[in-house]
Amino acid sequence: MRVAIIGGTGFVGGYLIESLLDAGHSVSVMVRPGSEDKVRRARQLRMTRGSLSSRDAIQETCDGCEAVIYNVGILREFPQQGITFEETQLLGVERTLAAAKKTGAMRFLLMSANGVRAHGTPYQDSKYHAEERVRNSGLEFTIFAPSVIFGDPRGRMEIATQLYADMVAPVLPAVGFYTGWNPTAGKVMMSPVHVEDVATAFVKALQDDALVRQKVHLGGPEALSWSQMIQRIAASAGKVKTIIPMPIGMMKLAALLLDWMPKFPVTRDQLTMLAEGNVVKPDELARIIGRELRRFDTESLSYLVA
Repeated sequence: MRVAIIGGTGFVGGYLIESLLDAGHSVSVMVRPGSEDKVRRARQLRMTRGSLSSRDAIQETCDGCEAVIYNVGILREFPQQGITFEETQLLGVERTLAAAKKTGAMRFLLMSANGVRAHGTPYQDSKYHAEERVRNSGLEFTIFAPSVIFGDPRGRMEIATQLYADMVAPVLPAVGFYTGWNPTAGKVMMSPVHVEDVATAFVKALQDDALVRQKVHLGGPEALSWSQMIQRIAASAGKVKTIIPMPIGMMKLAALLLDWMPKFPVTRDQLTMLAEGNVVKPDELARIIGRELRRFDTESLSYLVA
């Protein structure tokens, strides 16, 4: 099967490309000019240079493809650069759906996120409306909604390496976020899922009729608190880390004053979503990929040592 990928140069995109090629599929990828060196196994695929604003480039990428994967997402907006949630997570989906229909593709796979909803944060709202566009497209779709994705970033942004850099590597104690005012009752929980398991689910979905017109939540085998994740990251890097509890509400006050700065680590919206938790049961993902899910443990986090 020839598969088009919009969003193939990022962290998850590289794994999607490799998993598709290893499964025997042909791959067509759209790449921003100047980012050609970020494409994995570039000689084995078809590359189109262009941006999300170019309908022609999206169309060229999708031409001749039987399936299309939309895997573009951002965690933070930079409006001055034209990088917004609406542009990357909604309008880009609309343009890609139009291209998929025009080229005659039947399958459309969308990377969404767990916990999206209308009238939530701008991130959540744009993802929610993108899902609605896909549902009403008339194509045979599958929407994947993962919890936080981890794995060797290979030079990209990824949660474990970011937490290591921001909280484990510094000599100061790490921050253990919690909701409300009770650290025990207000634990922030997540289901970290390995990027290779996520990529395998996308590949399997191309030929699994049971996943057509379905939204599938992807979670790893364990629900871990924020502090547990910090401790496992530290242990994987051979460190012992002290964690100081901090209510998310207090961090929001700091973000209110400072999140306009690009280097401030989190925005108010990110803290809002963090407080909501991100737990997903592992059963569906395990069934789809047919193997044991990779845990957020020392073995899977071994890339942090390097």
